[in-house]
Amino acid sequence: MKITPNKYFWIIVLILISLTIGCKKKQTSEPKENPPVETNTILVDSLATPETVALFQNLKSLAQTKVLFGHQDDLAYGVGWSVEDGRSDVKSVCGDYPAVYGWDIGDISSTSNLDGVNFENMKGWIKEAHARGGINTITMHLDNPVSGGNAWDNSEAVRHILPGGLYHASYIGTLDLIVDFLKDLKAEDGTYIPIILRPYHEHNHTWSWWGSNSCTVEEYNALWQMTVEYLRDEQNIHHLLYAISPQEIRTEAQYLERYPGDEYVDILGHDDYQLWSLGYVAQLGRTLDMIATLAEARGKISALTEVGVDKVPQSNWWTAYLFAALNYNENARKTAWALVWRNASESHFFAPYPGHASVPDFIMFYNNPLTAFENDLTDLYN
Repeated sequence: MKITPNKYFWIIVLILISLTIGCKKKQTSEPKENPPVETNTILVDSLATPETVALFQNLKSLAQTKVLFGHQDDLAYGVGWSVEDGRSDVKSVCGDYPAVYGWDIGDISSTSNLDGVNFENMKGWIKEAHARGGINTITMHLDNPVSGGNAWDNSEAVRHILPGGLYHASYIGTLDLIVDFLKDLKAEDGTYIPIILRPYHEHNHTWSWWGSNSCTVEEYNALWQMTVEYLRDEQNIHHLLYAISPQEIRTEAQYLERYPGDEYVDILGHDDYQLWSLGYVAQLGRTLDMIATLAEARGKISALTEVGVDKVPQSNWWTAYLFAALNYNENARKTAWALVWRNASESHFFAPYPGHASVPDFIMFYNNPLTAFENDLTDLYN
């Protein structure tokens, strides 16, 4: 039968209608991704997990009345022991764990970090500390990404790993290893464990490849910003608080000289290893006062992110030196936490261990109403 042009028209119309209905069915059968939801307007990451926001807010509130005590690698090893379930030099001395735990992801491409801590074990200890209500902080003593030397190889590197640099892609590969590590840090309920990340620390000193002699102010700030943006925006890591920590700063101008901006920093930290004389107590107190003032003006938290004297030679160091600096004035007392470095051996330690001469003084420090350890913590993640 011959088909007239009018019939052609209706056949085409019917085909188009069928195709349209099919497309609509296909579109409605595929669920759309929910767009990210902002959880806050106060942190570097506006999409931070509720637990991460709660940690920041609770830390800020707690800092009005308490200084939390922290210790590097506390659960991993101590003087005369290594990898023993539940053991801690601090707990052996005072009966309580630290409130803050420090960890390091240097040598992230290996099975163990630069201090011999197995990364799988580290994940377990981070989860253990979190389950008890403790706080976990992480530093990054990463190898020089250009020379391949360790973090103390301060040959020029930063400008080569920024976007457009010859080593940018390979450095992103290192950041991807950190991403994989961070994504494994989940609580039993499946939520991500909030972590205080403290990258590129002590940057005003010269020992590291990101230090003041190895890169310009602009390069350092660009490195920090690139790292935050990659973790947060490219890899969707939303359980981090970002802490910056120069060492032995004296003035606001010094503190802010290498500062990537309020939109890239949550916590204003400070590292200090000069508290070996009573004459320095007031100086550290003034520095803590200054940093707390800077933090409060910016809606941030201040912290003594590293402190200590190797082998604790003064038996009253905890009360007459550290506590005295923290108690210098009202602002210094708003320091959220003070973390001492690791207990590697009898010849290299920063926290007391059973039998050390400073143990009685440390117990006095522990019992002071200003200091807080793990048992003093309420639920910081709600």
